[in-house]
Amino acid sequence: MKGLAAATPGMRLAVAALLVGAAWLVDGWHRPAPLPSPEAQFVIGAQGVAADTLKRQDGGNIPMPEQARAAHASNLLAMPAGHPAAVTAFWFAGDRESAPNVQIAAAQFDRTTQRWSPARYVVERHAMAAQLGFGVRRLGNPVAWLDASGRMHLFVVATGWGGWAAARVLHLVQQGPDNRLDHMVFVPERVLPLSWLWNTSYLVRNNPQPLTDGGMQLPVHFELGIKYPVALRFDAQGAFMGMERMSRRNYMLQAAFLAQTPTDWIAVMRDQRSEGHVTAVQTNDGGSHWHDLPDLPLTNPDAAIAALALTPGNSLLAHNTSPYSRERLDLSHAADGLHWSPLAALAHGGAGDEYSYPAMTWADGALWVSYTDHRRSIAWQRFVPQAKGAP
Repeated sequence: MKGLAAATPGMRLAVAALLVGAAWLVDGWHRPAPLPSPEAQFVIGAQGVAADTLKRQDGGNIPMPEQARAAHASNLLAMPAGHPAAVTAFWFAGDRESAPNVQIAAAQFDRTTQRWSPARYVVERHAMAAQLGFGVRRLGNPVAWLDASGRMHLFVVATGWGGWAAARVLHLVQQGPDNRLDHMVFVPERVLPLSWLWNTSYLVRNNPQPLTDGGMQLPVHFELGIKYPVALRFDAQGAFMGMERMSRRNYMLQAAFLAQTPTDWIAVMRDQRSEGHVTAVQTNDGGSHWHDLPDLPLTNPDAAIAALALTPGNSLLAHNTSPYSRERLDLSHAADGLHWSPLAALAHGGAGDEYSYPAMTWADGALWVSYTDHRRSIAWQRFVPQAKGAP
């Protein structure tokens, strides 16, 4: 017998039942986050910027790796002052989602030329499998972070047998003296130890919440049978410290953090239900404990969102606004993370179009947004603050 695919229908059913049963056991298990949790750090360089003054400056599509026909799930990382690049973009690319040749691609926006570099692959599944000592079938959803020393960390979803619901989160770290694209090399730090079920069925998608101690909280979600968000805590050097489940509901995934004060945060999420809405939870102690909030009056067609709190009372949300499709992607703003007003149309199409999986960051005095463009490439836009009343 060569794997699960060669098993009889009865055997496959038994394995599926075992996994679902295990998922319900995992549902009640988590490691406690350390107490007290440090305070949130707001976006550096965004003080005094009002979200409703942001106007689109430019945009386009990020160059793709040669011969790559599909792209999805981008992530944006603001680079430190003095780095040649303002922003680094990561995404996965290949023939199609889950194709054998999918790798993690990256490109950087050069501060001098004001152009994106050619893309290159920075994580390849066969190399990862060799270093980890077990098979890696597919890669996806890269999320990047700079620790207190400026070292780049990359969190990537990886699967062995099974689909995305059997995924694990790989923690990769920069190897080498700097994080310029032509020098960029990642090596495995570990598979994050998130469950006794071989650490499977946890996925990462959105940016972490930086903390004033140099560490961060990273949102992940559980996805086997049921779906719920979890907050992971890392110290200033990137060491994993603990985890805390964020909701008792079982249909929410891909959380995005919005700090309202240093210790009061909202997390907004994708809703898997039909006719769903953007869902929300809240913490009043910096992520150590969470409680559910009512659904927001924003439709969510089972689609990823991105959120960014520039300063207290100054939040942004990129989200699909059509009830049943991903043909419209919009940018909204809010003072409290709960009551949202439209700010800009990012991409509007018709039936069959897809603009999805947005990402956001703040760099060089501007808001940067990226998103999947018809699963073929990654689009980007840059917004800059203007005086109120300016055209």
